[in-house]
Amino acid sequence: MKDSTRENLSYFGLYKRLLTVKKEIPAQKVSFGSHKDQYYLYFEPEKVLSDKVIIWVHGGGWQSGTPKDFYYVGQAIAKAGYRCFSLGYRLSTRFKYPCQIEDVCAGYNSVIGFLKQKGVDVSKIVVAGPSAGAHLTSILCYSKADQDRYGVDISNVIGFIGFGGPYSFEKCQDFAIRTLLNCLFTKGYDRKQAEPLNLMTRNNIPMLLIQSEHDGLLDFGNAEVFAKKAIEIGNKCELYRVEDEKNTHSWYTAGCFFETRAENMCLDKFFSYIEKL
Repeated sequence: MKDSTRENLSYFGLYKRLLTVKKEIPAQKVSFGSHKDQYYLYFEPEKVLSDKVIIWVHGGGWQSGTPKDFYYVGQAIAKAGYRCFSLGYRLSTRFKYPCQIEDVCAGYNSVIGFLKQKGVDVSKIVVAGPSAGAHLTSILCYSKADQDRYGVDISNVIGFIGFGGPYSFEKCQDFAIRTLLNCLFTKGYDRKQAEPLNLMTRNNIPMLLIQSEHDGLLDFGNAEVFAKKAIEIGNKCELYRVEDEKNTHSWYTAGCFFETRAENMCLDKFFSYIEKL
């Protein structure tokens, strides 16, 4: 069976798992803008086991999804003992790029201010995201131009983790991803100004790229060329190939959080990497 077919068939199983998730950890909603999607959910663990803070930006092809939809991700991270922020942004069905990166940067700044108000140490921030979220968070972490444009200080970020990210638009040739990109941008927009591969600059943030060779939506080359450039310019990078049986795009970028570390090698890699930072 083709990986793209397996990816399409995975949605029912994922939705079925979503229906079984119980809300065990309450989340605080904080708005950072006037639009309904400009907010984040803050998950405070029952017992904080780490001084590292995780900022998670959801996927959904830039045109769907909210932090509320991915409540289970923030909850899973908080249950592991980490303070977690699940950050939303305006969607491409109405708002075209660069609205999404504007919101991610504004949301990041709001999270830092929120933590400082609570007296929480902000010196160990880990930024992560799947799919469209990996695209946006990689720009947040590695585009000096966007950091300067939106007033973002990433000096406290100690690590970046991207799941299944579209980092190179040249490698995004599947019909589905091309359709999503066409919806993201206005006609005539210079897409190089939104391409992580083109925007990456050198800094001290180590990265973990989690990518599957059986993604079904994105070419594995996205991670390969991004990792290659990172190493060439002096950025520390690890490329992890998904080894789980559930290795199509939606399963490993979001579905892994339905499982435990013992059940899912991808999830175990995520937490193991954070623990070593």
